Amino acid sequence: MTANIFKLIFVVIGLFLIYKLIFSNKKGLTIFEMHFKDGRMTQHKGKIPERFEKECRQLAKTEKLTCTIRAEKSGDVRLHISANVSDNVKQRIRNLFPFEYYDKKSIDNSRQAG
Repeated sequence: MTANIFKLIFVVIGLFLIYKLIFSNKKGLTIFEMHFKDGRMTQHKGKIPERFEKECRQLAKTEKLTCTIRAEKSGDVRLHISANVSDNVKQRIRNLFPFEYYDKKSIDNSRQAG
């Protein structure tokens, strides 16, 4: 009787681990996220660089953007912009983003460790 219970527990744990391995999103740590609707910021979370936020708000207002902009850190910082944004506007947003701010922090941390 107890042997069957242990077998069942191991099967459930095995299925759970397989599920996690197959369906896990390998997302990094989200630094910030901004949501825009019709050119206005409707929602935000995380620590957004002040100048970047101000310039994004201005760009979203002039372009009447409805999108999400998210920065993630998994090794290096990656900027994710909704697919419905045109390539030209995406490039303008990437040009505004202070990648060097995050690269500098990681360089400073590695110097302190050494």
